[in-house]
Amino acid sequence: MKPRNSAADEPGERVSKSQRKRENKDLQALGAELAGLPREQLESLPLPEQLLEAIAGARAMNQHGARKRQIKYIGGLLRALDVEPIRAALEDIHGQSAHAAAQHHRIERWRDRLLAEGDDALAALVNEYTTVDRQRIRQLIRTAHREAAAGKPPQAARSLFRTLRDLLK
Repeated sequence: MKPRNSAADEPGERVSKSQRKRENKDLQALGAELAGLPREQLESLPLPEQLLEAIAGARAMNQHGARKRQIKYIGGLLRALDVEPIRAALEDIHGQSAHAAAQHHRIERWRDRLLAEGDDALAALVNEYTTVDRQRIRQLIRTAHREAAAGKPPQAARSLFRTLRDLLK
């Protein structure tokens, strides 16, 4: 049985054994990637029930050999499917993760800048985001400086981060 996603889509065209092995290895890598996804993301993908059960089985396995056999089984199940929608959905998930990480870093940079520069950074923040509660931000900056000087946990800095996160959404 020829896989749907093979390089030879024309009837009668022969696929080399090496090409089939490469395709199988790619499908196994896709299966391993699926097994590594968090459950919420996995459920958002267009996967048949049998494949979801196989992935759940792989996630539950701790022994290397058993997990490897299960990943091969998942690759076999993927061979019978059109995997392009799955790959596209995975790219969307990874793009969202990259976007969330970039947003997180942007918020961290604003927080660090506010703590380091004080009023100058606050003025820049107000210029960029007009809905800023200037008084609340100043209070959090002062409290964060006091906590840092006293060697206390950075509760105000965390609160500043949450405030900035809500503002920048």
